[in-house]
Amino acid sequence: MNITDIRPFIPSKDYELSRSFYTLLGFKGEHAGPDLTLFQKGSCTFFLHRNVDSKAPNSMMLQLIVDNIDEAYTWLSRISDLKHSEITQEPWGAVVYLWGPSGELWHITELNR
Repeated sequence: MNITDIRPFIPSKDYELSRSFYTLLGFKGEHAGPDLTLFQKGSCTFFLHRNVDSKAPNSMMLQLIVDNIDEAYTWLSRISDLKHSEITQEPWGAVVYLWGPSGELWHITELNR
């Protein structure tokens, strides 16, 4: 599995205030969904997501970008005791969701080219 990038998902209690904060720091925000903004500055990127309850399951999420989702899925499927989803096609690419031991949610993603 060839990994090309990793992007954290940062939860926010006040989504609009957080969006303004990161914009003031010089990050450029791109709408990625109703409750999700992808911020970028130089080669640094992260997602900001609306999170009303910071104790909610999956409040820590990370996106792991891969070159080939089928290869990543096959690799994950060979490891016993991993909880993961089937490959799901989204408008922005294909993704397999993987749950870590502390409840963190990994989005293993092959982006559309």
